[in-house]
Formats: sequence, structure tokens, C-alpha cells
Amino acid sequence: MRLQLILFAAAFLALGIESSAQTSRLSSQNQADAIFSAVTQENAPGLAALVRKDGRTLFEKGYGVRDLRTNAKIDRYTNFRLASFTKQFTAMALMLLVHDGKLRYDQTLTQIFPDFPAYGKNITIRNLLNHTGGLPDYEDLMEVVETPRNSWVWTPERQIQDAEVLKLLEHETKGKFPPGSSWSYSNSGYVVLGLIVANAAGQSYADFLHARIFAPLHMDHTIVYQKGKNEVTRRAFGHTKEADVLKETDQSSTSATLGDGGIYSNLEDLAKWDDALRNHTLLSAEEMAPALVPSKLPNGKPTMWPTAPNDDNLHPGKPVSYGFGWFLDPYWGIPRTWHTGSTMGFRTIIERFTTKHLTIVILCNRTDLDPERLAGKAADLYLNLYPKE
Repeated sequence: MRLQLILFAAAFLALGIESSAQTSRLSSQNQADAIFSAVTQENAPGLAALVRKDGRTLFEKGYGVRDLRTNAKIDRYTNFRLASFTKQFTAMALMLLVHDGKLRYDQTLTQIFPDFPAYGKNITIRNLLNHTGGLPDYEDLMEVVETPRNSWVWTPERQIQDAEVLKLLEHETKGKFPPGSSWSYSNSGYVVLGLIVANAAGQSYADFLHARIFAPLHMDHTIVYQKGKNEVTRRAFGHTKEADVLKETDQSSTSATLGDGGIYSNLEDLAKWDDALRNHTLLSAEEMAPALVPSKLPNGKPTMWPTAPNDDNLHPGKPVSYGFGWFLDPYWGIPRTWHTGSTMGFRTIIERFTTKHLTIVILCNRTDLDPERLAGKAADLYLNLYPKE
């Protein structure tokens, strides 16, 4: 009889613990839902949010519509333009080619592209990966070419292509600074890295990423989008608020470049990407390690965001920690690898708190939302931190 009472008490206690854990999970889900529903509307462009812990999905939900013409709802299968979120995939592609023995991190631009001018002779693949190469910004070079007399050169319909970006850079005689001497976020560098992938792999950037990343991980609906060559299924279209009205602003003259921001993906596939990073499916922990080492300057000074504000300058004048395709700045002392994306009509973010085994992904198809701030609120919730307003 005493044994039966002990077993009954143990079962009752276990039931209570499980019930408490379930209540806690439901409470977290409700609080997360409140974070995202507060900034979205049911029949307007919105966002998709994912929270994972220890390889399990704790929260996954879409808010709003992916297309105002059809009012199709956003869900976990909705594909968003990742924008600069793409850079971690470009970096992985380069690292896979280093693994294959087809590239080295210390190779220079002039070794890979013999026609590149002399200012590229000391710019290495490593410099491009960690934004210390000093390449001119191709968007600025486009503005020089697009004079009032020939403003038709690049438009949302006639978009600049990667090869044209390389040509613009080849017409320059110097970079923004000597390679390795400073830090400046560079879309030019990642467009060039995409071209280096194609050059070394002997196949297009899109085909290499499909063969070596997307297909092995069964990211079946993730693509490098190229207008006229493929189509995005369940596609979210980008929007911008103008005079309190959300208007479709899906494409710009720079929307066709690939290595710096050309991938479309969804929550379902990005959960698989998170699993692959956690389990070292594509590269061993040792091979992945260089991506997670912050760039250093030879003079010992910390890397800093430039002081001049612009769309790619997230925190002007403040310190920045960047590896290969990943920002490495901690969050309230907690180690974190993360990246945002910002482009015509879209805002995105991934945050991976590696020591806490927590991942947060937010994909928005409207530019008036701030996924970095929303991810911070979600992190506060799931890391049990006090709100940081």
C-alpha cells in the first residue's frame, strides 16, 4: 500500500510539472503573439516569425498578407526576399569551396580576376567576407553613371547585374581605404564574392547554392531569384508606407544582384538552415570557426561602423563585430550571431543565441517594421530578460 501511495504521489508530481511546463509554453506563445500582432494588421502586409530552442520550434506564425492584390495570407511557407540575410549563405558557399580546395582565404582579387585593376592586388577573399576590403560602393558608382542624360541605364525594369557591378569596380583606380585598415559594410564585396563562387565552382552562383546548400538540407523552396529564369512560389511582395498608405515597392534597380541579397526563403526552410548550423551538417565545427571570429585591424583598433548615416549603416559610429557573413555582437552579454536584411519593400533578421540554443527569425514584407527591435523583444521574452526599452 505504501509503495502504491509513493508511485501515485510521484505520478501526480510529474503531471503537475508537465502541466506547469505546458502552461509556461502557452504563456510564452501568447506573449510572443502579442509582440507581433501589435505591429501588424490582418489585411495588410506584415511578417512571419519563428522562435526555436534546442532544435524545436516554440513559436511560428504569419501575420498579414503577402500580396495586396490577392490578400493571400502569410504563413510559414511564404517566401520573402532575404536581402542581406543572404550574405551568410554566400559566406557558406565560399567556405565550402575552401573546404573543396578550390579557393583560399588569402587569394586576392587580381589572382582570381586578372583584369581587375591594381588596387585589388591586396584585397583578399577574407577581406571581402569580413567587410575590410574597402571596395567602392557600387550603388554610389551607379549614381555617377546615371546622369540626367542617361538616367535610363538602370531601372526596376532594367536592373544592374553582377557582371556590371564588377565592370563598375574595374573602372575605378582605388578603393575607399587600404585593404584591412578599416571596416565598412560592403554590398560590393558580397556581389564580387558571388562571382568568385561561380568562377571557382565552374557553375552559376545559383546552381552551386542549390547543389551544395539548399538541396542537401531539403530547403526545397529556397532559391536565388533571377527574373525570367525561375519563379518564387508563395511569394511575398514588398511594400512601403507612403502617406499612411502601404504601396507595393517590390523591385528596384539593384534588386537583381545575387551574392549580397538575392535569396528568397521561408520559415520552414530557415528552420532547416538553423538545424544545419547547429549540427554542423555542411562544415565541421573547426571549418566553421573562421566565420565566427571577429575581424581585427592591424593597428589593434576596434572595427567601427562609419559615422555617416545611410541605409546600410545600422549603428553609425559605434563598434561592430563581424565574421564571415555574420554579425557577432553579443546581446546584453549573451553571445549572438545575427544578420539583418534591408531592401526595397523588405526587412528581415536572424538571431542565433548559440550558448542558449535559441534562434529567432523575422521576415517582413513592409519597410515600416523594425525586425531588429521585434527580435529584441522576443529575445527578452525567451531568454527571461527584463524588457529593454
